[in-house]
Amino acid sequence: MYGVCGCCGALRPRYKRLVDNIFPEDPEDGLVKVNMEKLTFYALSAPEKLDRIGAYLSERLSRDVARHRYGYVCIAMEALDQLLMACHCQSINLFVESFLTMVRKLLEADKPNLQILGTNSFVKFANIEEDTPSYHRSYDFFVSRFSEMCHSSYEDPDVRTKIRMAGIRGLQGVVRKTVRDELQANIWERQHMDKIVPSLLFNLQDPTDSVSPGDEKESPAELTERCFRELLGRAAYGNIKNAVKPVLMHLDNHSLWEGKSFAVRCFKIIMYSIQSQHSHLVIQQLLGHLDANSKNSATVRAGIVEVLSEAAVIEASGSVGPTVLEVFNTLLKQLRLSVDYELTGSCDPYCNNKTTTDQERQLQEAVIKTIGSFANTLPIYQRAEVMLFIMGKIPVPGIYPALGSPIAGFEGSRMIQVMLLKSLLQVTERYESSNMLAALPSSFLEPLLSFTLMEDPEIRLLVLSILISLIDRHQNTHKFTLLSILSDISVLKLKVDKCSRQDNLFMKKHGQRLYRHIFLTCSEENSGRSHYQALYTLLALLSVELANEEVVVDLIRLALALQDLALANDERLSLYNRCAVHALSAAYLSLISQLTTVPAFCQHIQEVIELRQKEVPYLLPEDIFIENPRVPESLERVEGEVLFQQFQIAEVLGGSGYNIDILNTPFTPQITDEDRLSKRKSIGDTISLQMDMDPRYSPEREQKSPAEQITFETLKNAIVDSVNGEEQEREKRRLVVERFQTAPFEEIAAHCGAKSSLLQSKLDQIFELTIRPPPSPSGSASQGQTPTRSVPVYEMKFPDLCVY
Repeated sequence: MYGVCGCCGALRPRYKRLVDNIFPEDPEDGLVKVNMEKLTFYALSAPEKLDRIGAYLSERLSRDVARHRYGYVCIAMEALDQLLMACHCQSINLFVESFLTMVRKLLEADKPNLQILGTNSFVKFANIEEDTPSYHRSYDFFVSRFSEMCHSSYEDPDVRTKIRMAGIRGLQGVVRKTVRDELQANIWERQHMDKIVPSLLFNLQDPTDSVSPGDEKESPAELTERCFRELLGRAAYGNIKNAVKPVLMHLDNHSLWEGKSFAVRCFKIIMYSIQSQHSHLVIQQLLGHLDANSKNSATVRAGIVEVLSEAAVIEASGSVGPTVLEVFNTLLKQLRLSVDYELTGSCDPYCNNKTTTDQERQLQEAVIKTIGSFANTLPIYQRAEVMLFIMGKIPVPGIYPALGSPIAGFEGSRMIQVMLLKSLLQVTERYESSNMLAALPSSFLEPLLSFTLMEDPEIRLLVLSILISLIDRHQNTHKFTLLSILSDISVLKLKVDKCSRQDNLFMKKHGQRLYRHIFLTCSEENSGRSHYQALYTLLALLSVELANEEVVVDLIRLALALQDLALANDERLSLYNRCAVHALSAAYLSLISQLTTVPAFCQHIQEVIELRQKEVPYLLPEDIFIENPRVPESLERVEGEVLFQQFQIAEVLGGSGYNIDILNTPFTPQITDEDRLSKRKSIGDTISLQMDMDPRYSPEREQKSPAEQITFETLKNAIVDSVNGEEQEREKRRLVVERFQTAPFEEIAAHCGAKSSLLQSKLDQIFELTIRPPPSPSGSASQGQTPTRSVPVYEMKFPDLCVY
């Protein structure tokens, strides 16, 4: 009996005997190393037997799993791992199939230890670079199983953490194995990414697993972040969308936008992990997601915008991709929608999605901050385009009279103006340009200055801040934040460069416009302390950044004109405003006198200031621009030596070589029609103003021709008539060109001769009227008196009193 068994054992194939010999009688003794070396040598010597070795090991492992002999299971997996590490021949693919079958059996088992064992073996296999590709191998099961392990809810927390970490390492192994070989299964397909990414985010988010279990070197969150970074780092251009889309869906499904911190953390990982040239793709996906959630709650939209802001700071490579203006267009659209939602109190009336003013204000602040973050990543030339783009979106009175949306009305228009100006201020805060003509072109400056005449004080203050930000190129603004009399400006340590040719051209072109708007802004009755502070800073920066001798004289002339404005008994300006304008003029003249370094000029300004300190301190900034300003009951005592004298300043400046001709000319800015349009609030005011300006509506003709009522039909007929008139004019020009091209020369000459004779006859009539004798006082010539030769008008002698 025993002989028969021994005989049958000897007849078994050699690879089976070698496999059996690696298993000891007691599984606790572990793998028989000597026999394992023999099996490895045999596999290397006869690689064609690898598939049979693998199949037999798989058979034994399945039997041991079924019989719960887990010691032999571990020995079998150790043997498989050693064979995989040792053999790299072409026939290893068949052996790998047996290996993956055994790993699958372990992962399907209920025992956590077997799942972890199978995962560890798969990770070792994933680190092996195969010599030959596999065209038919599938990893769908492993993606699903490892993702399931990442969400393990095992009762024992330590075991649960180990299972989750095994799942994370398994997913990492799948990614490494598949992205390395293009012929392998495409792991970037949506069906795979929808399982892998949420599993990683779940472990990245879970706070219960922040501590590593037992002997683990890192926690599940740390391992997950490392795995997530590796996944994103391997993503090519075409795979970014599939990798980021599940992140957006996960944050939506679990309401993680509202907390902001986790969403920001996720996208910081994404932006730092992907290749820098692909960063703009993430930005575009976030913008698209923001558009898709435009009717969601304000907290969700604010969370997405906050993530955009953080992503823009990281993506500082100098471009936000090929569609820069699309980024700002989306953000500005969100501002407009937020204004509408704030006024109506609802994001989506059909879904009864209510919102509050505080939530929308937080969103608006986040959008404005994000606009600044994006602008700071752009080069100078693109930032200038963005400034023009935003300015084109702001409803400008008189130029874009239909302000705001139908939902918002006038209040919405005002809010939109404020929000867009704040956005523009964010863009200009770090804008530095050596060429002021490029920084403030006419297409930008003209609509911007029109806002200085708006009745809303907040809008005027924003415009002044924007001008200050653009003009200040040497960071001098903070040195003029305190409106006061400076006895020595050397303590400010101002950075001053010589005025360039471009700066001179800019002031020649736009200087008078700037002076006029500064003067008109000072004449606004609802200006406050912050407005006068901003005006002082603007005047000071003009003196430091853009002043040549001509500009200095213009600015001194403007300061004296402001003094005259405060002296005039204008009912619009309160006593506080008049004192504030006096104080502004004094502070600025004190500054510019020290900048010009003309001793006599400085002495005169200092004498007036000292006299004011004794007699009229309320004309100085120290008494006016404080929390409780000391405003007098009247300004009757303001005269004589407490005022800056124009003739004395002109004399000392002329003696120092300044051209004072313009200083002797009074500064009287006139409000243009454009300014009047800017001061109107609505389209109705604009139409009424245009009718007032029309001579047909003058008082002299009011009784003769009553005002025509403007209706829709009237406007329609006017448009039709203008179109018909243009067509007739075009047809007339075509006939003239055709006549000169086709008619004979004699006909053309005769036609021109007729025109010249007609012109001569008209001239004769004019000359005859010009030299006609003047009518007699009696109305008719005396009888019997011969008519004298008439004298032309241009030869007649008139008394001096009759000459104008």
